[in-house]
Amino acid sequence: MMDPLHTPPWTAPQQPLRPFACDPKRWDKGSSRALRAGHVRGPGCSAACELVLVFERTGWGWLAWTVPGDGSAPELPYRVGVLPPDATCTDRLAVRWLTRRPARRIGLAASVPGSLRYAAVVLAVIGCAAALHAVGAGVPGGIAWPLALLASLLAEYLPDRLDERACDRVRSVEGDAACHYLQRLACLHTCLVEASAGSDRYELRRSVEVGRHLLWDAAGLLQTQDTRSASAHLIDRERLMV
Repeated sequence: MMDPLHTPPWTAPQQPLRPFACDPKRWDKGSSRALRAGHVRGPGCSAACELVLVFERTGWGWLAWTVPGDGSAPELPYRVGVLPPDATCTDRLAVRWLTRRPARRIGLAASVPGSLRYAAVVLAVIGCAAALHAVGAGVPGGIAWPLALLASLLAEYLPDRLDERACDRVRSVEGDAACHYLQRLACLHTCLVEASAGSDRYELRRSVEVGRHLLWDAAGLLQTQDTRSASAHLIDRERLMV
């Protein structure tokens, strides 16, 4: 009689990934900049708070960490992103774009809600000066002024369009439950990557390839379903990863 199938025992440490575990100085530098630059996570935070994020890029994607107000390291990422298993150069450029430093913004008048990107304001000033010079040099105002306006409008709205295009090339999840699950898979995958780095065994290299596919599949499930409804499929992938 055949023995029933059981979930195999854990063969990797269950410690969660810490921010920049291999280079703590990068976390110190990023968190210090966040504390100076903007809003950090604290007891009074709400869902509407725009928290400053510290991005950590990895071989399989990236993690976005918030900075607690007490300066300690967070235990759970705010967002986890995953690259396709057969990531192209364009896919990796998309990750670099999505994990860039947040744009500096300038608030409008106290009675006017909203803000403008710092780059758009600078381009508007430069564009006006360039347009005045061009008109003085004989360029028709109907050409010079629209071009100056177009440059500032592109600086304000083009990054959002590029964000949408970049998001189509990767998979990212937010929320404590989804990030906690994907963080656990990423920790297992990191152990496989570290093991294969010091070995030429085909089994380890193949395990890393399978791990990349499992991360990608799990991120896709968590994008479209919650952890409860997708639990059966997620458990299957975690068993394969183990």
